[in-house]
Amino acid sequence: MQVDAWIKIGRPHIMTRMRIAIAADHAGFSLKASLVELLKQDGHEVLDLGAFNAERSDYPDFARAVGEALQRGLAERGVLICGSGVGVCIAANKMRGIRACVCHDTYSAHQGVEHDDMNVIVLGARVIGIALASEIVRTFLKARFSNDVERYVARLKKVEQMERESCE
Repeated sequence: MQVDAWIKIGRPHIMTRMRIAIAADHAGFSLKASLVELLKQDGHEVLDLGAFNAERSDYPDFARAVGEALQRGLAERGVLICGSGVGVCIAANKMRGIRACVCHDTYSAHQGVEHDDMNVIVLGARVIGIALASEIVRTFLKARFSNDVERYVARLKKVEQMERESCE
C-alpha cells in the first residue's frame, strides 16, 4: 500500500489507496483522461465511467454513474468534471448520500471533507488546468472527515435528516 504523509495545521494526514469513481461529460473528457492516469500512478483503483470521447454528452448521466458507484459501494470517493463543474454538481447532489462540491482550490477540497464529509469533488475543466486539478484531487483524497468534532457530526446528521425528509 502506498502511503504519503503530509502535514496540515499540525495534523498528519495519510493518503491510502482508494477506489475512485471518475466521470466527465464531453467538456471534461481531456481533463478526466489526465486525472485517470494520475490516480493510477498514485496507486488508486480507478473506475472510469466515461465519457470515452469528446463527442457531445449529457452531464447528468455521468453524475448518476458516479453517484450510483458510491451508493453501491463500488467506490469510496468520486470525481466529476464538466465545463464549469456547476451542472454536474447540481445533478450529483440530487442523489441520496452524495455530497458533491465544486472545488477550484485546495482549501475547499480538504475542508469540504474534514467538516462536511464531502464524498465527490467536482471540477470545471474550462476553469482550471491539469496542474491545479491534480493538486486539488490529491488534497481531496488525503482528507478525512473529522468525526471527532461534535459540531461537524451534528451538522452532518442535520443534512442527512434533510435528505431523508425531502425523499419522503
